[in-house]
Amino acid sequence: MSTVDTPIGPFTAIVAEDGAVLASGWTDTADELLPQVSPKLRPSVLSVRPELGAVTTAVREYHAGDLGAVDGIEVRQRSGEFMEAAWTVLRTVPAGRPITYSDYAALAGRPSAIRAAASACARNAAALFVPCHRVLRLGGKLGGFRWGLDAKQWLLAHESAA
Repeated sequence: MSTVDTPIGPFTAIVAEDGAVLASGWTDTADELLPQVSPKLRPSVLSVRPELGAVTTAVREYHAGDLGAVDGIEVRQRSGEFMEAAWTVLRTVPAGRPITYSDYAALAGRPSAIRAAASACARNAAALFVPCHRVLRLGGKLGGFRWGLDAKQWLLAHESAA
C-alpha cells in the first residue's frame, strides 16, 4: 500500500504481491479501500511503502497530464461474471469521451442492464485504473462517485482538456 499526493488529494493504492492493483482511490487510509476488495483477494497483512513502482509512476503521470499512463497497469477484481466483464469493458472507454450508463450497459453486452452497469461502477474497487468516473447519467449529469462529485468533475475536466 502506498499513498501519493495528487491535485485532488491523497491517492492510495493497494496492490497484490505481483503488483496488480486490488483497490485504489482518493483517500489516505486503507480503511476506505479494503472493504471493496473481494475477500478472495484481500491481503491479510498490509505493508505501507513509500511507492509502488509502476503504479505510483502511473498515478503521478496521469495527474500530470499523461492520461494513458494508467492503461497498462494490471488490475485484479473478483465478483460475478457480469461485473468482471463490465470492469474489463470500462477500461476501454477513452479518456475525454465519457459515456452514459445506458451506453455502458450496451458495451458490457447487456443493454437492458442499466442498473447492473451502475452497480458495477459503484462496486469498482480500482478507481482511476478502472475509470468509472467516465460514466454519466443521461443528459450529462454526473451521477455518483465514491470519491465525491468534485473529484469526478476534476477528472472529467482534466481528461477533456488534454
